[in-house]
Amino acid sequence: MFRLWFERPLPAEYAHLLDGAAVAIGAAQGPREKALDSLPQAQAIIASARIRYNGDFMDQAPELKIIARTGIGIDNITVPDATQRGIAICNAPDAPTVSTAEHAITLMLAVGKRLKRSAQALRQGALGDIFNNHGGLEMKGLTLAVVGLGRIGRRVVRVAQALEMNVVGYDPLVAADPQASQTLGIELAASLEELLPKADIVTLHVPSSAETRRMIDAKRLAQMKRGAILINTARGELVDQDALLRALDSGHLQGAGLDVFDPEPPPPDCPLLHRDDVVATPHLAGVTVASRQRLWGAAIAQALQALRGERPPHLVNPEVWPLRQRS
Repeated sequence: MFRLWFERPLPAEYAHLLDGAAVAIGAAQGPREKALDSLPQAQAIIASARIRYNGDFMDQAPELKIIARTGIGIDNITVPDATQRGIAICNAPDAPTVSTAEHAITLMLAVGKRLKRSAQALRQGALGDIFNNHGGLEMKGLTLAVVGLGRIGRRVVRVAQALEMNVVGYDPLVAADPQASQTLGIELAASLEELLPKADIVTLHVPSSAETRRMIDAKRLAQMKRGAILINTARGELVDQDALLRALDSGHLQGAGLDVFDPEPPPPDCPLLHRDDVVATPHLAGVTVASRQRLWGAAIAQALQALRGERPPHLVNPEVWPLRQRS
């Protein structure tokens, strides 16, 4: 039986995914504080995003062959360390696409329709003259800027087009493709400087990296339209939160929808959580009943494939595979 170490407890309803070929250890066995006791036995790790998987951590599991993420992002995994040790890294890029894209649209609508502010006024009995004073937006005809045109970004494009929004996009990889604009049916900008001034709403869908960290800073926020909205369901590190607060305080931005923060979780006194022009959720955009089944399924299936000597479909470090086959 293969031994799969779980960072997060495996719910009983997903135990069948082990296919009778593996046993669950780590957090799946018992209390989180004792999970590390079984790490030396691990042949595979089913990783969430709460642990930093670097070389020191990997060295605690001498039999480790694969780390499989229950998600897309691998910024908590030091891939070169894994490759050096012959450890395969996999993710689940398709599993959270629909849920995350829907959540981005939900935040966009919630902020644009001023739902948080209106709900608070209703609870406080301070509605006033709704007809004349409510500032909710109609999405039809507004311009949405999609930063990052991978799986999630492209689905956001399609939903926004169904809402009859004008969509512009920016992605360094897609911008180099002369057919991308026609394929997506949107205008592509060559840079953020070109993109941001056009948009009524900006939504972020890029991974966290050295190149994207604080990509939305005070300078970029100033380039956005006055009264624009910022949506972030990607990574908290993409946005300078202090600069965002200043942009909201000054009225330059009319609101923000945030599913991610830096750090996570944000402290309870984080100012962004207590504003009626910010709709905040706790990094749950990619988590729904449907996506959770896909996330667990993809991670466990790829772990078992690798342990059986089969190349998993979403191998992040393909250069490790010849090494893995010879081990």
